[in-house]
Amino acid sequence: MPRPRLCRRIRFEPNITYFKPQGVPMRELEIVELTTEEIEAYRLRHINDLEQIEAADKMKTSQSTYQRILYSAYKKIADALINGKAIKIIK
Repeated sequence: MPRPRLCRRIRFEPNITYFKPQGVPMRELEIVELTTEEIEAYRLRHINDLEQIEAADKMKTSQSTYQRILYSAYKKIADALINGKAIKIIK
């Protein structure tokens, strides 16, 4: 039986939940789904310029879990940008 998922602190609720390449209809695009956890980790590191230890504390998680969440966000964002995919932010 898997371990129950912890509730992490997310202080950012995006108003926009889709990003897509210009000039390509949505029906022709693959979609990469980013969680609000991943967006929060990315925001804390790159918008608020926090180090991983500080950002992990703000999200109420361990530094290793924070790093795993952040790298997951990096991979998904890179995939969308390099391969011309849409990004959907999910809860």
